[in-house]
Amino acid sequence: MKNGQKSQHAKVCHLTSAHSAFDDRLFCKEVKTLADEGYSVSLIAPHDKRETVNGVKIVPLPKHRNRFQRMIGGQLRLLSLALKEKADLYHFHDPDIIPIGLVLKLLGNKVIYDVHELVYYSIADKQWIKSGVLRKCVQFVYFLMEKLATKSFDRLVLAEDGYEEYFCQKHRRFTRYTIVRNFPVIEMINEAKPFVQKHNKVIVFYAGGLSRVRGIKELIASMSHLEGKAELHLLGKWESEAFQEECIKTKGYDYTKYVGYLPLSEVYSRMKTAQIGISILYPIKNYVTSLPVKAYEYIFCGLPMVMSNFPLWEKIFGQCALFADPYNPEEIAERIQFLIENPEKARQLGESGKKLVEEKYNWETEGKKLVDLYEKVLE
Repeated sequence: MKNGQKSQHAKVCHLTSAHSAFDDRLFCKEVKTLADEGYSVSLIAPHDKRETVNGVKIVPLPKHRNRFQRMIGGQLRLLSLALKEKADLYHFHDPDIIPIGLVLKLLGNKVIYDVHELVYYSIADKQWIKSGVLRKCVQFVYFLMEKLATKSFDRLVLAEDGYEEYFCQKHRRFTRYTIVRNFPVIEMINEAKPFVQKHNKVIVFYAGGLSRVRGIKELIASMSHLEGKAELHLLGKWESEAFQEECIKTKGYDYTKYVGYLPLSEVYSRMKTAQIGISILYPIKNYVTSLPVKAYEYIFCGLPMVMSNFPLWEKIFGQCALFADPYNPEEIAERIQFLIENPEKARQLGESGKKLVEEKYNWETEGKKLVDLYEKVLE
């Protein structure tokens, strides 16, 4: 396929207004895979300069000061940049770009919408929408727009298996979708060299969004129950300065190290030197049916895990993790302490799923689905 005429000559354009140009899924997986397959790939994304990286032409989208500027003021700019690319196929990644996707489709273009989350449900958790009544209204408007989109676009790409049920139920057995899971890139993990730690502490490792619904405050609080037996390392971006300050004041932060936001290769380097991986998310609709990519990354790096006690997670990761109530810091600490005090059990949990990730649950397998999808849409 790499030498096929179609992939060599087709021009594709990915669009995002919310993700960074080097977003893990968007850049490290999707557009890089397409460029490697011979497609001419451009990526319009918030960035500070025009450049070509790994065969991908990055078209900078000016960053906006707030959400409303991005959703309103940036739309015409994004549409203008997209039209200038004159692509054979447009592939966008944010729900606020749905109107642009519809315009592109009306102009006769092939369009794919990449669904990273179930926005209909996540609107209910958006604290920046202060009124519950207003959130319901926003949900309704979004649902109507999404329904129109699913009927119009050439294909949806779903990042999670759990999204399939939603689109079949909410949109009357909608079938024009392909599931392309956000599994880790095995090659990147293998190439990452372990980070040299300056201490011998047990490291409890978390990489991802640092937000309330991801259980970050409870993670920090759990450290206070361990009284120095472990150190929590947090990698990622805080949802707000206010939440960061709240977490800093939480008992247990003395045993927490905020590393910051790092490129994926550096995340893997530090992950390889940790002893326990952790994923404690609140049981909200978007999460209870999700397959967290970090879990597969932890598994491939040989880390035993402590995870939220969701029924789906207990079924899938039962041989690789211990489970706890995400609202209970003391219970989370008990699971961590068990792994510290039972190194043989921790080793068994850490090693049990690695072969499956190596053979099946990886981007090298999922990326082929994306390439096959492009071939079909561009026929």
